[in-house]
Amino acid sequence: MSLKKVMLNSDIINIPDKESAIKKSSEISSFDIKAFLKTLTERPGVYRMLDDQECVIYIGKAKNLRKRVSSYFRNSGGSPKQQAMVAHIRSIEVTVTHTEGEALLLEGQQVKKLQPRYNITLRDDKSYPYIYVTTQHDFPRVTFHRGAKRARGRYFGPYPSAGAVREGLKLLQKIFPVRQCEESYYKNRSRPCLEYQIERCTAPCVGLIDKDDYQRDVEHTLMFLDGKGELLIDALVQRMERASEKLDFEAAMRYRNQIAALRTILEKQFVHGDRGDVDIIACAVSGSVAAVQLLFIRQGQQLGSKTLFPKMPEDGDAATVMEAFLPQYYADKPVPNEILVSHSLADQSLLEQALSRETNHSVTISTRLRGERSRWLGMAQMNADDALKTHLAKRQGIRERFINLQAALKCKSLPTRLECFDISHTMGKQTVASCVVFDHEGAVKSDYRRFNISGITPGDDYAALSQAVTRRYRRLQKEGRAKPDILLIDGGKGQLSVVHKAMQALAIDDVMLVGVAKGADRIAGMERLFLPGESEPIAEITGTGALLLIQQIRDEAHRFAITGHRKRRAKAATQSQLEMIEGLGPKRRETLLKQFGGLSEVKKAGIDALSSVNGISRQLAQRIYNTFHE
Repeated sequence: MSLKKVMLNSDIINIPDKESAIKKSSEISSFDIKAFLKTLTERPGVYRMLDDQECVIYIGKAKNLRKRVSSYFRNSGGSPKQQAMVAHIRSIEVTVTHTEGEALLLEGQQVKKLQPRYNITLRDDKSYPYIYVTTQHDFPRVTFHRGAKRARGRYFGPYPSAGAVREGLKLLQKIFPVRQCEESYYKNRSRPCLEYQIERCTAPCVGLIDKDDYQRDVEHTLMFLDGKGELLIDALVQRMERASEKLDFEAAMRYRNQIAALRTILEKQFVHGDRGDVDIIACAVSGSVAAVQLLFIRQGQQLGSKTLFPKMPEDGDAATVMEAFLPQYYADKPVPNEILVSHSLADQSLLEQALSRETNHSVTISTRLRGERSRWLGMAQMNADDALKTHLAKRQGIRERFINLQAALKCKSLPTRLECFDISHTMGKQTVASCVVFDHEGAVKSDYRRFNISGITPGDDYAALSQAVTRRYRRLQKEGRAKPDILLIDGGKGQLSVVHKAMQALAIDDVMLVGVAKGADRIAGMERLFLPGESEPIAEITGTGALLLIQQIRDEAHRFAITGHRKRRAKAATQSQLEMIEGLGPKRRETLLKQFGGLSEVKKAGIDALSSVNGISRQLAQRIYNTFHE
């Protein structure tokens, strides 16, 4: 029996599927709410409402499940949104929790994962990056890290973006020249690299700095990242004075430069009066569009900001958005000691208790602020307002382009989803196909896909395109997911014909296919659009919003395909030729290289010499020999 585990800091609740704690109304022939409510518990928990396709359309939490669920089915009252939602309910699932706080956190986790149609949902599926210091090594490195924090060492962050981390690493390297190179690069150096020449590293790889001096630079780096900038400056001042007394003016000048650089950074990044971890969150709403601005402060140091645009099913207010946003956002993010928010929350104390219990440290949510903190929250609110205005202008512009596209292609209804394919390769090698998706809000990057193409004649773009399209839409059919209204193909009548045949083979006839051929002299803005079976392009649409939208999605597909191809090509370039030989696993490769002293000697060896190595049969030796001699 499979178990659903709700990981909460109190107890782990094991909930058997389709048994006591989960009540599924789909087990009876039709949804009988009265019968369902008779068996429903009055304990706290989370309820999930499903439609006739077994898709979750709404998730909520309740202190008393029976009272909360029954409130949706009263004859009077309820917003238009609630009435429309109730009309689609065909079954309800319930997960019982120990406390209302646990239900609040579980609701946030499930809403973020399942993205129900009628919930305010956070579209933020990326993990946040950190600065990682490998303190366990004799000569530690400072590097970028994203993902699970399994390795030993110190992690600092999270930072709002990869760019913020790289900017931080760049500043650190200028002040404290601690190495940032990969272990494989570090261990195989025989002379200093360029980083040493430009004074960004002290070359521990070739012994140009002793362990104690290097460790001092590492300690200074850790002090800075820990937010102890003022203490670090005091320590550097003392070192500068001692160096001057010893007439070591070169060292004194180096310390002076470090102090000056640190002063400049601290003036820009440090928040007066705050020496802990604080998140500042402000929200702005206009109709059914919301912008949430986050400002990250760690150890009194401002790490940067990030803007998110939660999905809203209908018009709402900022307080409602904030209440839905916080449990979802902190479902898989580190929780600071204090969260400053722009709007009061109905469940503020409940959320504080739940987050404190989950993280094993006190969490305070504050709204009424004074002094410096009020100024920081005001700045976050101003940024949220500006981001919302920009987003609305961009959204309106994209919608206008969709309307122009509808007129240009004579569509019966306004298209809501566009997809575009492109192919990239180098002389037929490492072929990659890309698929990008746009809707009325712009690029839907979570739906982008790449396809590594294999089993075709090298350089056959038609076959590559057919394979990618078939794989893409066969998968969508299997999963019952939405198809695009219009499918754009980067190419002329030939590519369009191939895609048309592939779609016919899949029995898909409700997707409009459009070929985008480059114009005369490949000049942007002179593209020609073709429809299946039409020998002549669509009438001139030069300069219209429709063409600008097509160019935008075509260029994005091209960029995405090239990026994927370059990654695949780089991986192939670094892959040993031995790795491509069938039957030659890691252990046998290692034995072979040790026995012959390197790849160059393996290449020179004959079949008899190869087969004499333990674990290498004559058939495998023949394959190895053929790899290097055919």
